[in-house]
Parts: sequence; C-alpha cells; structure tokens
Amino acid sequence: MVTRGKKYQGAAKLVDRTKAYQPREAIELAKKATYAGFDETVELHLKIGVDPRSADQQVRGIALLPNGLGKKIRVLVFAQGEAAKFADEAGADHVGGDELIKKIEDGWLDFDVSIATPDMMGKIGKLGKILGRRGLMPNPKSGTVVAADNLSAAITEVSKGRVEFRLDRTAIIHVPIGKVGFDEDKLLQNLTALIEAVIKAKPIGAKGQYIKSASLSTTMGPGIKVDLKSILFSA
Repeated sequence: MVTRGKKYQGAAKLVDRTKAYQPREAIELAKKATYAGFDETVELHLKIGVDPRSADQQVRGIALLPNGLGKKIRVLVFAQGEAAKFADEAGADHVGGDELIKKIEDGWLDFDVSIATPDMMGKIGKLGKILGRRGLMPNPKSGTVVAADNLSAAITEVSKGRVEFRLDRTAIIHVPIGKVGFDEDKLLQNLTALIEAVIKAKPIGAKGQYIKSASLSTTMGPGIKVDLKSILFSA
C-alpha cells in the first residue's frame, strides 16, 4: 500500500470522500488542497460508460478551452513551399519537412503538438513509432492534418488551448483543464467546454449512462468527486 506524505494527508483531510461536489465547489476545494511549490495542473477524469474494446464505442475528440492551459504550447508544422510560409506567418515554433523529420529521427522532440499538411503524411509515416507512443503524431481525427489554407486557424487553436481527449483501456478520459493559479471562473468555463465536447463525441455504440462519474485533481493533490448534473442537463 502506498504511503502518502504529511502534506498530501493534510490536503486529503479537506475532502469528503463520500460527497460529490458541485463543479465550482470542487474547483475551489482543489485550489485549497494544493500544497506543491509550483503552479499545479488541474485535471478532470471521466469514467465513460462504454466498452473500450469495441470499435463502435471509441471516444475521441477535441475541446477548445476558452481560457487555455496556462502554458506555452510549442507547435511544430510539417509543411513545404507556400504551406510552410503560411505556418511560419501563423506563429508556428518549428516549420519544415525533411530536415525536421531527420532531426526527430535523431532524438529531438522539443515540441508539444505537431500538425501536418496532407502531402507530408507519406513522408512522416516513418515517424509513427516515435511520435505515436507520445501522442504527437498528426492525425486527421484529431484535427492535426489540415490543408494549407487552414493552417493558420489550426495553429491558433492549438496555441490558445485546444486539447485532445481519448478513452484509455479502462474507459477513462484524463484531460488537463488549466492551472491552480487560474481563478474559479476560468477553470469552470474550461471544464464546461470539455464536458460539452465529450458529450458531442458520444459514439453511436454507447448504451445507458454515458458519463458515469467524474473527479477533479491537481498534479499532487487528492481526487475530488464532481457532480456534473448541472452541466449535463444544460449541455
């Protein structure tokens, strides 16, 4: 059994484990229960009522968080010619083709999101084993394979707070919604935007209760059960 430190135990005492808190209450409590010496990330964990082994019950999508994630997102774009010019003008941190592919093959991974134009996918396919396991491979389903004339919008969205969510093997979705340093309203707006996106991504094969439970936590803090009824009924 894992032995928790005194600071964690003190934070855990603030949380009633038998209670599901209203979203704003849960956010306020998460902020109170933080104790680390850095600006912790606030994460939402959703238990989804689907079978992750079934192809028609996969949950995956994108949420645009209105207040971002509170950190600089380093964007890499695989593009050539005029598309590369568009990406550079839109503020991408790294833009290129063969030279970037070679750099990544050599072990360089100093970026958070990668975007590619369709014509580059054949070239970067060999990076699948490197980028795929880290969730960095461009994919049409996640909106990171885009035409040249859509690059500017895609880069802007990613930079401002577009997050990708997907079901894990235990039917849980884990997604950051901001930093402890955000005020309650900003975190609540991000949380609501995420829930609405997850609802829109409900697969056709889902039966019964879709979102079975939710909890909120910070990087180092205890889990806090969240009652999502107010958001679910308004979404």
